Amino acid sequence: MRSVVRFLDRLSDLGAGPEDSDDERLRHGTLIFASMVITLISLTWVATYFAYGYPTSAAIPALYQLITVVGLVVLARTRRFGVFRTIQLLAFLVLPALLQASLGGFVASSAMILWAIFTPLAALALQGLRRSVVWFVAFFAELVVLGLLDPRLSQDPAALPTGLVITFFVLNVMGLTLSAYVMLGYFVEQRERARRALEAERQRSERLLLNVLPVPIAERLKVGTGVIADHYDTVSVLFADLVGFTERSLLLAADELVALLDEIFSGFDRLADAEGVEKIKTIGDAYMVAGGLPEPRPDHLEAVARMALAMRDEIAAIAERTGRGWLAVRIGIDTGPVVAGVIGRRKFIYDLWGDTVNTASRMESHGLPGQIQVTDRVAAALGPGFALRPRGTSELKGKGPMATFLLDSAD
Repeated sequence: MRSVVRFLDRLSDLGAGPEDSDDERLRHGTLIFASMVITLISLTWVATYFAYGYPTSAAIPALYQLITVVGLVVLARTRRFGVFRTIQLLAFLVLPALLQASLGGFVASSAMILWAIFTPLAALALQGLRRSVVWFVAFFAELVVLGLLDPRLSQDPAALPTGLVITFFVLNVMGLTLSAYVMLGYFVEQRERARRALEAERQRSERLLLNVLPVPIAERLKVGTGVIADHYDTVSVLFADLVGFTERSLLLAADELVALLDEIFSGFDRLADAEGVEKIKTIGDAYMVAGGLPEPRPDHLEAVARMALAMRDEIAAIAERTGRGWLAVRIGIDTGPVVAGVIGRRKFIYDLWGDTVNTASRMESHGLPGQIQVTDRVAAALGPGFALRPRGTSELKGKGPMATFLLDSAD
């Protein structure tokens, strides 16, 4: 069936415009393919009825062939598929009835009206349920009229051999079945295409959402539209900034600058994943991480401290690998209560607010290149597994004098 669909795709180019969607192009190809199949089958009817001395009956399928060929030529030039579709549906509906009447009713014509069943089926596939109802009603009305006229038509039937009548009946059933199978196969393939496209889009949207939001927050956002805001009694917040990077960026080409930042922050992302802490955001050449949210964990401070030490090592490794000895990072950490939530409607952001956030930012901005500066409550909470040394009292903007410590290593 997929090979048929690929063939339909090629046929669809015949009447497709540049603005047509893939679905419209495939619908075009389906009708063109069905019209070509019926045109080829009609050769048998034309030759047989003409050979048995029924030129009027032979002229009716020949007329369909002429209509189809001319229609395809006009379609290729004008790209007016709507006109071609309407003419084909009318031909599917009217010509089998005329052929059946010319041969003398249901039996003598091998139930030629069976081909008119293709009309509502094609309309359903090409125009949708609502617009196909007219064709559906027209087919049944035509069938009723032929049933009422059949006693009169069958009084003068075409003198065709019984074997030929039966053979044509079998061929009519087979031909109609083939056409219906192609149409049904089209819908099955389209449904599968739509399912695959929908699944791919869902996965893409999921990845994009998880790039900006933690997994638990993304799940909450998908099931509700209310405000997402949580208070945490204790989390750890880390700010990191590349020392002197703004001045250095003036000397770097745009692609070189972005490539370097991508390498650095991608490395930080891997470290955050390894420690199970949450990347909050990047601002220019600054990087923000939090531990203990959105899922609380008792060792969030230790995880953030290990993250800070690994970030410092990562910068040193990148500086050595790229020959940029000027690369250095300045890191600040604090721990305490925060409020976390999602803001925005078109572009979501998961962010933190509170004194802990501000203090961690001050720890970074008042820190030293290549050093990890922490507050006294961080130093008190980390315990003996980490090596810290007092830096003394620092005057922090908006905070006043505060005792600070430098984190050197972990056991």
